[in-house]
Amino acid sequence: MQLKRKLIRSAGALLSAVSLCIFGTAGYYSTRLPSSVTIRPSSELKIAEYPEISCSVSPEAVMRTAGNFPETKQVTLSLFGAIPVKNVSVTEAEPPVLSVCGHPFGIKLLMDGVMVTELGAVTDKSGNTSCPAEEAGIMTGDIIKSADGEPLVSNSRLQEIISSSGGKEVSLTAERSGHEFTVSLRPVFSEKNNMWRGGMWVRDSIAGIGTMTFFNKKTGEFAGLGHPICDADTGEIVPVYSGEAVPVEITEARKGERGIPGELRGSFANGTFGVLERNNSCGVYGRLTERGLDELCRDSQEFVMGYRQDITTGEAEIYTTVSGSAPERYKIEIESIDFNSKESAKNMVIRITDKRLIKSCGGIVQGMSGSPIIQNDRLIGAVTHVFVADPTRGYAIFADNMAEYLEG
Repeated sequence: MQLKRKLIRSAGALLSAVSLCIFGTAGYYSTRLPSSVTIRPSSELKIAEYPEISCSVSPEAVMRTAGNFPETKQVTLSLFGAIPVKNVSVTEAEPPVLSVCGHPFGIKLLMDGVMVTELGAVTDKSGNTSCPAEEAGIMTGDIIKSADGEPLVSNSRLQEIISSSGGKEVSLTAERSGHEFTVSLRPVFSEKNNMWRGGMWVRDSIAGIGTMTFFNKKTGEFAGLGHPICDADTGEIVPVYSGEAVPVEITEARKGERGIPGELRGSFANGTFGVLERNNSCGVYGRLTERGLDELCRDSQEFVMGYRQDITTGEAEIYTTVSGSAPERYKIEIESIDFNSKESAKNMVIRITDKRLIKSCGGIVQGMSGSPIIQNDRLIGAVTHVFVADPTRGYAIFADNMAEYLEG
């Protein structure tokens, strides 16, 4: 009887251990597999990085939101077809065919409004100090859209309105975290500057160098950077009023070292080959001029875009320019893939393995953001960030994250 009890207890312990192992394994895959994907029409969902995972779908698992197409269906991902791991939303769509760039381009961006980059005290004739902007409720990072009902597109115009106020309240309409609000700012007469001041510094434009990722030959629409243009002082995404993409000649690739990021330096050429229209979490977007489209079509190559589930760790290539204006191909290694990254521009960790690129600039440098990544003859992503502690490594974004914002 005692032996029987021991056997029962042993069997129970074994079953508990097996159950814990199964649940642990399912939990491991659940955190690493995507929650939603897009696949080619009539194709089966396969996660290239996890060949041991298969999927199943039942006819009744199709969901449709009124008026929205295409359909979305729920599939169940299973380990070896036996252990359910995760339910995933699947949408069907043909992947776009895009022309890969890797060309550097100059960015001239005029903000939609003016951005508050710093607040400061104003000293009046009596020696009292105050900050009118702060007292009105303005904060660093706010976008001031209008002053006394007049839309703002320049720092100088805001200063003119404040300095000519005579000390009367100025009505400011601003935006913070996507919400607009209106405040009344009462300027203070500055003894030092001999004029009415608002106690804030603002910025109306930004310029820099980036890399164009891809463009659509049919529409002329292009995408670059793979991450947003943010204000250097506030870290806020810069809203676009108007902007230009201009040709750039790279004159120097300052080599990156541990703790010190490198940088591409160049000169803006005359003319414009594109208009910038949007700046968001996945990069900058715009449309090429006829001249720009003609020039880029001469030496660009078209690739079918790969969806995130097509990507695997291992070898790949980037197209980037570290000298002149023509891109070259360099070998990289995709070290890890984060299907559930909370940041849209940090989906993969990559490492530069090409000795030529390491020798010329140490690996990834500033200005290289947007350099397209090719794997298995598909456009699968773009470089976005460098690891300051190790310039040979950095982050990359999924191409389908960037393509989501194409207007077509």
